[in-house]
Amino acid sequence: MEIATPARTLLNHKERHVWTIGPEATVYEAIHLMAGKNVGALPVLDEGKLVGIISERDYMSKVMLRGRSSRETHVREIMTRDVASVGPDQGISECMSIVTERRVRHLPVIEDGRLIGIVSIGDLVKWIIATQKMTIEQLEKYITGGYPG
Repeated sequence: MEIATPARTLLNHKERHVWTIGPEATVYEAIHLMAGKNVGALPVLDEGKLVGIISERDYMSKVMLRGRSSRETHVREIMTRDVASVGPDQGISECMSIVTERRVRHLPVIEDGRLIGIVSIGDLVKWIIATQKMTIEQLEKYITGGYPG
């Protein structure tokens, strides 16, 4: 089922505040912020421009498992630089394809070079389920004669 609803619409239905961090912050500061705000990733901004993203996965694979110190390692050293992102008019189905193909959990939404929000795989799944439920309800009404002729 193709869902053409734009990412902008999904953003309008969720909290718009996006927690970010700078590349010179320590990984400890990033992990502390993620834990405090209950988020799994932080876009990394340098002078307002998206330059990367740091996730719990980055911390585990690039710091913890390698015996590095989170207090001495900077975000710029471990962040993912090739960030998958979308524009606000890209459809939900296209966003889901990107997270599936790129194996990422968070998609920054960029408009005119500026970060305007972030959608997670959880946001996308929740939206798809709600859309499918609404479609099923409409079809049931149609089949049972619930719609005016």
